[in-house]
Amino acid sequence: MNVLRGVSLAVRPGETVALLGPSGSGKSSLLAVLAGLERADGGTLSVAGQDFMGLSEDALAAARRGRIGVVLQAFHLLPTMTALENVATPMELAGVRDASPSARAALEAVGLAHRMGHYPAQLSGGEQQRVAIARALAPRPALVFADEPTGNLDHANGEAVAELLFAQVAEVGATLLMVTHDEALAKRCGRIVRLEDGQIVSDSGS
Repeated sequence: MNVLRGVSLAVRPGETVALLGPSGSGKSSLLAVLAGLERADGGTLSVAGQDFMGLSEDALAAARRGRIGVVLQAFHLLPTMTALENVATPMELAGVRDASPSARAALEAVGLAHRMGHYPAQLSGGEQQRVAIARALAPRPALVFADEPTGNLDHANGEAVAELLFAQVAEVGATLLMVTHDEALAKRCGRIVRLEDGQIVSDSGS
């Protein structure tokens, strides 16, 4: 069974787009395909002028590097690395010679100047998600994909992280695509795309 069926979506630079819908509607699958994290069985996909359908796995990884930031519901921080190392290491792997200043600035921007030397286990859920946001946005990517970025947080931490995410995306000037089931969070985006059963049923931008 196809998770996505006949989806057609064009996003303009600088847009903030919420992908909204019930569980199982295909939101996360669509985001994963758009980010090049999963392969579609057919169709066409152009991201920042590149044909993602025609790229190998290595070429996809290279295309994402520095250009696409991803924030997931599960924080995916490396437990043996400090907050600073979690932000700096991906940039170093991407070829940035001295990533520490950029990583420090990114952590300061999310209010974690005092927690840079702490390990994930020493951080709260909200703090770990802030590190994840810093990691995604430190390279100043043109595109940011966020999959339920507040899903694992309580209301207060979720509000704070959402505020931070939108502020940082605006600061970088990035395009944001965010999966959420939260109507209030979706309304903070300039455009809302609703999915049901793997299909787009409404698009406020069309």
